[in-house]
Amino acid sequence: MIWKAKDLSADQKAAIESLLGRQVLENESISVHAIEPPVLSSERRAELAQALRKHFAEVDARREPGSPEEADKVLTEAMRSTRPGYRSHR
Repeated sequence: MIWKAKDLSADQKAAIESLLGRQVLENESISVHAIEPPVLSSERRAELAQALRKHFAEVDARREPGSPEEADKVLTEAMRSTRPGYRSHR
């Protein structure tokens, strides 16, 4: 089902904005879907976790060293690119 933002109650709008992390505009349409997670065996879950560890180890091996301040700056920039109103809590 699709709802128009202008037709939402104040509580519904507040809940959606909380989930989205931004204000909902009056001309927007909202659709909510519940998705059941796929069933994974313990073995498959372990395989995927190992593949991720391998991938991140390869990424870490190729990256240049940086200071914690540089890392914070990069993370803040990434957050702001997806959530324009983001402010660091530091």
